[in-house]
Amino acid sequence: MQEIYQRGPISCDISVPDSLKEYKEGVFEDASGDMEISHVISVVGWGEENGLNYCVVRKSWGTYWGENGFVRVVRGKNNLNIESNCSWAVPKDTWTEDLRHKTTKEEKKDPNNDTKNTQGGSVPELSFLGKFHSGSCRRSEPGLSPGERISSIPYTLSAENLPEGWDWRNVNGTNFATINKNQHIPIYCGSCWAHGTTSALADRFTILNGANSLPISLSTQVIVNCQPGGGSCNGGNPLDVYEFAYLHGIPDDTCQQYIAHNSEAPLCSSMQICMDCKPPAPMEGKDGKESCHAVKDYRNYLILK
Repeated sequence: MQEIYQRGPISCDISVPDSLKEYKEGVFEDASGDMEISHVISVVGWGEENGLNYCVVRKSWGTYWGENGFVRVVRGKNNLNIESNCSWAVPKDTWTEDLRHKTTKEEKKDPNNDTKNTQGGSVPELSFLGKFHSGSCRRSEPGLSPGERISSIPYTLSAENLPEGWDWRNVNGTNFATINKNQHIPIYCGSCWAHGTTSALADRFTILNGANSLPISLSTQVIVNCQPGGGSCNGGNPLDVYEFAYLHGIPDDTCQQYIAHNSEAPLCSSMQICMDCKPPAPMEGKDGKESCHAVKDYRNYLILK
């Protein structure tokens, strides 16, 4: 709660019993005892209603699900296993310092360059690790543990002084929560691990930018395209997203819109990170992709170590 209040939303692992899929409104409490982690969400606040403490949880199932895409999960009982494994990261200042990716001299000299570089280095070799839970978009795997690549900036407020309720969707009338998305369109994609993390990070950048700034929407598709730690539409580990954001940064949706589909090889190419297209010449049998090109200079959002 301290982390949410002082720096913004966090991502957490949860189970998904059938009762959650059918949720409509109110404070949700699962009675099945399901604790199998299979999903990743973001927590944007907390509160109390009729004696029940709850967390405000943003899902990635569309705004028509639940309470405009949110669910209030009972707090203090580890319902859905939501209080067991959460992670977060601290945004790097990308608004007073120009940290866009810029084309390097080597890239400019190479007419056939299709670099995987987003910060002057190359994306590390990607390997497939871990196990999938049945029907899960959250994969369990070795590697990073909670807390790695997460800044240990001290809290300025003790837990005893936290407010009884807090919601980043309404802070003195200002909504800092970025848009809700649907990971399952235009086709089913088990990318909750990428949605929960990029949504929480986008909120944090918006919070640090201030109340009068435009909201930021980080590109979930770039994460799916680059598959950090082997993650894909078949599931992944949210901690690998934070590692990727630290090493390479994440562009916004204007670089790569969500298509709910795994990337074609080679993974994480320049075209799969940031691209644009010109009007195609009328050519029979062409699909217009010939007019598309990689954008080399783009705004990149990084996190602190």
